[in-house]
Amino acid sequence: MKPIMTWRTKPTNHPYPQYLTVNSTQTFFKLILLETCQQFNLMAIHRFVLLASLSLVLFGLETAVSQRQQQSQVPCLYIFGDSLVDNGNNNRLLSLARANYRPYGIDFPQGATGRFTNGRTYVDALAQILGFRTYIPPYSRIRGQALLRGANFASGAAGIRDETGDNLGAHTSMNQQVNSYTSAVQQMLQYFRGDTNELQRYLSRCIFYSGMGSNDYLNNYFMPDFYSTSTDYNDKTYAESLIKNYTQQLTVRLHQ
Repeated sequence: MKPIMTWRTKPTNHPYPQYLTVNSTQTFFKLILLETCQQFNLMAIHRFVLLASLSLVLFGLETAVSQRQQQSQVPCLYIFGDSLVDNGNNNRLLSLARANYRPYGIDFPQGATGRFTNGRTYVDALAQILGFRTYIPPYSRIRGQALLRGANFASGAAGIRDETGDNLGAHTSMNQQVNSYTSAVQQMLQYFRGDTNELQRYLSRCIFYSGMGSNDYLNNYFMPDFYSTSTDYNDKTYAESLIKNYTQQLTVRLHQ
């Protein structure tokens, strides 16, 4: 009977390929199945090794994070900013700049909390990296001793300038956020028996995050129908004005 196919093989104990003569279609497909199974077995081994390696890496990372979370690297974290880091301060305000409804929070364990994202904000990630057991809460929900651990003063639509974001409704500008922090400091003072120096030493060990300025363009300078800043300033003088105000807010008012 005339062979229907010549099958090229490479036995494991032979360095060069050999050729088999296949006399039937059934035998031919059996050889294909055998070769395929051998290849899949090799792939399965590779996958097992890869998954085992990944599992070890993830276990190591989880252990490291767990050990780090036993004690935070800093005593407190204070956050100032706009919608990029707001985690609920605008929830009870009459404003279009709110995010306490779906689809916001669809990937966050607590759902729609007021974060302008489907999951965590990057200050949430920062808090985890620093070893805090829970995220830093919004200032609108905490008072008293809880402030010693930190507070998030950020507000969606906020800007360096007080009028920035007014087109979206109520919000807390940077100046107002600094005022809230000043009020928080006064509340914390009682836990240091009124010793201002001791409180300042405590706060000097904390981390302060501030991210502000984009709304001063998006919801101010680039909206001439609502604001006059684009006619009152040119590009350069407006930027200089923002830098001057922001510098004063961070270096003078925040440390009064």
